[in-house]
Amino acid sequence: MAFRTSALALPQQVGFAFCMTGQALKLPRTKRLVVRNSMTSATSLHDNLIVAQARPASVIRKIREDLENRERSAVDIMEDYLTRLRDRETHVQSFLHVSETAMEEAKLLDDKLAQKARIGPLAGVPIAVKDNLCTKDMPSTGGSKILEGYRPPYDATAVRKLRETGAVIIGKTNMDEFGMGSTTEGSAYKVTANPWDTTRVPGGSSGGSAAAVAAKQCAGALGSDTGGSIRQPASFCGVVGLKPTYGRVSRSGLMAYASSLDVVGCFGSSVEDVAILFQSVAGHDSADSTSSSKDVPSFAETFTPVDKLNSKPLVGVKFGLIKETLGEGVDSSVVSAVQSAAKHLENLGAEVIEVELPKFSLGLPAYYVLAASEASSNLSRYDGARYGRREDAQELVTMYGKSRDMGLGSEVKRRILMGTYALSAGYYDAYYKRAQQVRRLIQTDLEDVLQRVDILLSPVAPTPAYKIGEKADDPLAMYAGDLMTVNVNLAGLPALVVPCGVAEGGQFGLPVGLQMVGKSFDEATLLHSGHIFEQTAPSWHRTVPPLVQ
Repeated sequence: MAFRTSALALPQQVGFAFCMTGQALKLPRTKRLVVRNSMTSATSLHDNLIVAQARPASVIRKIREDLENRERSAVDIMEDYLTRLRDRETHVQSFLHVSETAMEEAKLLDDKLAQKARIGPLAGVPIAVKDNLCTKDMPSTGGSKILEGYRPPYDATAVRKLRETGAVIIGKTNMDEFGMGSTTEGSAYKVTANPWDTTRVPGGSSGGSAAAVAAKQCAGALGSDTGGSIRQPASFCGVVGLKPTYGRVSRSGLMAYASSLDVVGCFGSSVEDVAILFQSVAGHDSADSTSSSKDVPSFAETFTPVDKLNSKPLVGVKFGLIKETLGEGVDSSVVSAVQSAAKHLENLGAEVIEVELPKFSLGLPAYYVLAASEASSNLSRYDGARYGRREDAQELVTMYGKSRDMGLGSEVKRRILMGTYALSAGYYDAYYKRAQQVRRLIQTDLEDVLQRVDILLSPVAPTPAYKIGEKADDPLAMYAGDLMTVNVNLAGLPALVVPCGVAEGGQFGLPVGLQMVGKSFDEATLLHSGHIFEQTAPSWHRTVPPLVQ
């Protein structure tokens, strides 16, 4: 299928000006890649692939067990992670700030353990946090120069909940400025590299968090997802990523990009780690009027160990493979990996059918109109008057303009201009209102098909990770990479990404992720199915990036 924006055209970039044309958006054809997927042997792709000895296991649970059994101290664990962080940071560039108090917190935890005091479920676990989540003890810049050096007076609710469970915030991760990008090249400070191939992007905008987990610089990480910013980096970096239902996790303390789309989510080395992190941050928050009061189940406690699973553990679960995501414009390596993953699910007893979503391709242009429109409003607060960077000027309006000009990057300016245009008099009905109508159509389509299946399946991105700089000068090509993910945000649904293959590319291969989309507030089914999938998948799932040996 060719992905076209026939119902709602994307703005065509012309320098910093935009003309709203009816230009069709079609993904370029890409070269055929060989993929190693869930049905092929461990040695069929590349002799240089490094294979670990065990299936994905919970790093968080292992830390907890080591501390409780006195096999390791919290200080030893933290020293190991900080050493890895420093050693690999020169290659990956995933962190903007590293905690100065991590070792102190570890020492305090050891003192508590010596006194046999009760500790939290994440005690001593080093967690990284995306830099658009406020932290009171570290700078929070959102990847932007306009907030350089800004230290919030409070923690984001998700960060506060992590601390309350004993987690140690090891640092703040790099990101595309204010979440606007798909490569993490849009950061005002540095470019993060993919641990699988440091000449390639880790995805974005939460690329720093995904790369840090893949490089074992932390045990888990928080990110945010507005149109795929957790799921695409998870796929590119070969880790697990969860985008929860809208409202499941508080957005209080998250720097707003598009308020009706933004969601705080998690990265981990396994589905169990993601489930543990998610349970720690989910739940109602009086500081966020959009947060849900629905009960949060104990996700990880329902997981069955792989040695106790029967031969058909997914009997009764029905999956729908989205036809429109496997056609023209999607790399053959990605299609092969996803189809093989679907076959593996069938072998586990699940029923897999093909489903059609004819309006699927309308989501991308609708998303970029809505997200840019909300961004143009949300980012008006960065004016140099209240916080952040301020340029000297004699007049107030001049100070606003100079502060924004010097403090904001090109992609942020581009989206502010797009959003302001879409909301301007005479164009509101043609763009913003129309995009909202398309959003409702997409939401209805997804809800209807999820009445027939439990989980939808699709690729996460049309291709594996691409080269740094490859799409830097072509914003429309970068936007097209969000085709598979934006509809989930428009509908407010949960989605889980698990690695499902390794495509040939670079020296060690490139990960491919499988996106599982669930019903609203049914993360439990997603996590249960994802856990069984990763624990039963053949040996390709045990490959690790070259930096991790």
